[in-house]
Amino acid sequence: MDALGYIGSFSRGGAPVRDLGRIRSLLAALGDPQEQLRFVHIAGTNGKGSIAEMLACSLTRAGYRTGLFTSPYIINFYDRIRLDGRCIAPGELETVTEALRPAVEAHPLREQFSQFEITQAAAFLWYRQQGCDVVVLEAGLGGLLDSTNVISAPLVSVIGSIGLDHTAILGNTIEKIAAQKAGIIKPGAPCVLSVGAAPEAEAVFREAAARAGSELIIPDTAALTVRSCGLEGSSFSYKGRSYALSMIGEHQIRNALTAIEAAEVISRSLPVSYEALREGLFEARIFGRVELLSREPLVILDGGHNPDAFKALSQALELAEGRTIRAVIGMHTDKDAASSIGMIAPQVSEFYPVSGFSDRDIPAERLAEIIASAGGRALPSGEDIIALIRRLAAEHPNDVLLISGSLYLVAFVKQHLTFFG
Repeated sequence: MDALGYIGSFSRGGAPVRDLGRIRSLLAALGDPQEQLRFVHIAGTNGKGSIAEMLACSLTRAGYRTGLFTSPYIINFYDRIRLDGRCIAPGELETVTEALRPAVEAHPLREQFSQFEITQAAAFLWYRQQGCDVVVLEAGLGGLLDSTNVISAPLVSVIGSIGLDHTAILGNTIEKIAAQKAGIIKPGAPCVLSVGAAPEAEAVFREAAARAGSELIIPDTAALTVRSCGLEGSSFSYKGRSYALSMIGEHQIRNALTAIEAAEVISRSLPVSYEALREGLFEARIFGRVELLSREPLVILDGGHNPDAFKALSQALELAEGRTIRAVIGMHTDKDAASSIGMIAPQVSEFYPVSGFSDRDIPAERLAEIIASAGGRALPSGEDIIALIRRLAAEHPNDVLLISGSLYLVAFVKQHLTFFG
């Protein structure tokens, strides 16, 4: 069985997690590779992927061998484990998976492991083998009981925006979800909190930081001046220094402020120059995060899948300068589709619900009903997803075509849709 088959043989979620004992014992059997690495640990409902990319690019620009561990993957499994912007090669994943298999197979809790835990163990082994200077580590789910929280004190903990997502696991209130995210705050490690946290969430983080003796840092929006923000990206100054972003949307400026403050903390151990930070922020891009797939016709790809992400998408769509917007949309059954779609329904003239891109997607007919209940106009077509996108782009070349609702839909489109010409 190859590496992907072996990892895929474990369940997606694993057995319920009450503590980090099983991942700790597995890593111990592998020689605790995490203890020989330095980390930047990032949690949050939204924004953590963008912040992680910004910091990884900046650290690479500063000359450090920089690992980046993210989830879920966008194009293929290998982009979850990266080093200096390069995905782990299939052969490298095979080698490192073979190295960990004996420890996994001998483990008394072997049947309880999740795909995420096995992938994380493989990543830690590979990063140690590669001599990483620092690993930017994105939490998978929550923070307190997320398997990534097995690490010792990171250089800095970073918490992005907080919203109601994965409520069945993390809790159904902002305070409960914030408490899970706050679990990555550790003694001796400063924590940077993104701006705009709800008061009840900020109170949870302040209390957790005080309890851990951790310095809590929140970007100062009074020191921010936005110079431009459009479909070409944005430019701004913060604390007297100028920056530019390629990623689209005002929310990315907020993410950049978090990355800037985190880089300041990292520089206490690993110096990151202003030039490296500036270049890294501009270089950072994420597939499927308000991504401009084509300019003529104007096609935007976004994998946001919860109300907060759709709110950020709505703000980005305001940059479309009054052009008609049509949306090809697909979502998963465990997401709050109605509330999410309601965020952009006033801006979208027509929704085209699709399914067939994932084994957990909402059937297109059911999604059409949800769209209607959220105030949108649904036009289910029954067409192949790629054929539908091509038809809409050809029939409405002067309008905006949005493809959104799921990272899995983003990955499907990226894999199957060739360049517009």
